[in-house]
Amino acid sequence: MAKGHRSQIKRDRNETQKEERPYAKARHVRLSSSKAKIVLDQIKGKDVATAIGILRYTPRYAADVIMKVLNSAVANAEHNSGLSAANLYIQEAYATQGPTLKRIRPRAQGRAFRIEKKTSHVTVVLNERNLG
Repeated sequence: MAKGHRSQIKRDRNETQKEERPYAKARHVRLSSSKAKIVLDQIKGKDVATAIGILRYTPRYAADVIMKVLNSAVANAEHNSGLSAANLYIQEAYATQGPTLKRIRPRAQGRAFRIEKKTSHVTVVLNERNLG
């Protein structure tokens, strides 16, 4: 049996499993995760300057959202961890499914047709490239 209240146990576990790499998340983005993954696959493993160049000229709505998340992750790395933006690269970039907004569209003969407006959570994790 574990010792302490479950909130204390969770607090201790969360402190030990804290993410050390700089990252940023955008939650509840009105964009399906499958469309976001198409753009995220293009920038995985690239350095930050190259990824920004790719996103700037990608003609998809997801590119604008991912650009904001990437800039936020770079700012987090510089401010919180004291890392240089020139040495950073995108180690992980993924989109998971968020809650779906369900809407009703009227159809013929009194029927109703469901429209699902998908949302996603976009996460970009950076790391410092070892030079040398």
